[in-house]
Amino acid sequence: MSEATLPADLAGMDPAAATPFLNKGFGELLGLEYQELTADRVRATWTVRPELYQPAGLMNGGVHCAVVETLASIGGSIWIGDRGHVVGVNNNTDFLRASRSGTLYAEATPVHRGRTQQLWQVTVKDEEDKLVARGQVRLANVTDPGVLGR
Repeated sequence: MSEATLPADLAGMDPAAATPFLNKGFGELLGLEYQELTADRVRATWTVRPELYQPAGLMNGGVHCAVVETLASIGGSIWIGDRGHVVGVNNNTDFLRASRSGTLYAEATPVHRGRTQQLWQVTVKDEEDKLVARGQVRLANVTDPGVLGR
């Protein structure tokens, strides 16, 4: 996804603020490719590859945790906009099916968005639409510019 194809929710965002949503940093290392970035849904895909394996030759569960947190944080960040930023305070991810190859599809949607916190759910499915992992992330809404050095 390039800056020119930013969804409407991000179109007015300062380019420096949009950087985390454009496959930079950790998401890029995981190979995330975003299909949708809005305050109500974030969708991304990635390819299972050997660099993401654990010793038994399966994708490491930590990858699922990272994808769950990344998508929830992006959605929460878009929603809170210029009112502040979000930080993850809890990530609970269940691994339901092993992955050795192929493309995985993740979708994050909000469960609750309040003044001080948000709760997002994320599902990960394989190419056969089978549920591979499921997680939820609780985000703290940080609206005080002095908190966390921001």
